[in-house]
Amino acid sequence: MKGFTKEIRIALVAIIGLAILFFGLNFLKGVSLFSSDHTYYIKFDNISGLSSSSPIMADGYKVGVVKSINFDFNKRGEIVAVVGINQKLRVPVGTTAEISSDLLGNVQVNLVLGDDTGEFVQPMDTLNGGVNAGALGKVKEMIPLVEKMLPKVDSILASVNYILQDPALPNTLHHAEQVTYDLTNTTKEINTLMAGLNKEVPGLIGKADGVLDQASQAMGNTVTVTDNLSKLDLESSLNELSQTLNNLKTFTNELNEGNGSLGLLMRDRAFYDNLNNTMAHADSLLINFKKHPKRYVHFSLFGKKDK
Repeated sequence: MKGFTKEIRIALVAIIGLAILFFGLNFLKGVSLFSSDHTYYIKFDNISGLSSSSPIMADGYKVGVVKSINFDFNKRGEIVAVVGINQKLRVPVGTTAEISSDLLGNVQVNLVLGDDTGEFVQPMDTLNGGVNAGALGKVKEMIPLVEKMLPKVDSILASVNYILQDPALPNTLHHAEQVTYDLTNTTKEINTLMAGLNKEVPGLIGKADGVLDQASQAMGNTVTVTDNLSKLDLESSLNELSQTLNNLKTFTNELNEGNGSLGLLMRDRAFYDNLNNTMAHADSLLINFKKHPKRYVHFSLFGKKDK
């Protein structure tokens, strides 16, 4: 520096200071002048506050920055962002870009990488971009719905206020307390009843088992009787009964026709008359015997006397 004049030294210091300021500002912006990033173009219809030095993210990792934004004042509807992406990232065909922002207003570009089919976007090519509204966008979409709901909410609040002002409400609450007390007592009684039932249930089950055993025995007896009935020769018994009825019918017919001794006795009138007369004489004889027994029986301890 000894060979330079004072003015030259001041100029050199100023130039060095400006260079340091330039590189410092770019460093703070995230732009490296000596980097070997590949340059791509992204078309947007709306950049939603995107600016130079905004980060480029892929799967949550920073892979580049926005170098500049070109706005065509003569042709509206298309904004091109010039971005630098790390050359190590190979961008698949079908990749798109989305502008997103957080609650603090920080804006970034997210690369939605396409499927890895072996085809890649070449540097200086153009990608399609859009805006992802995120949580704030969803809140904005809900605002019209909220506006429609406000009149209904106001009507509901008015109805609630009317109900609260009704003097019957305190009485209802008082009765509700009494109902709750009654329900508590009822629950206690039910618990007591259930406890008693739980104690009696084993005995009832034992009795039920006894009844089932008796029913099972009865069923067994029924089966035994059924087996015995099935073993009987019902056809032979019916044949014998039929034969007996036929014999009885034949015997009855013979009596009615006067065949045989019994039939003759039943059909002979003269025999009946003789038998009736004989019974009458026997009756007279018995009467006479009772009146004059000495005529028929002679008994003496000293021998027979002449009459």
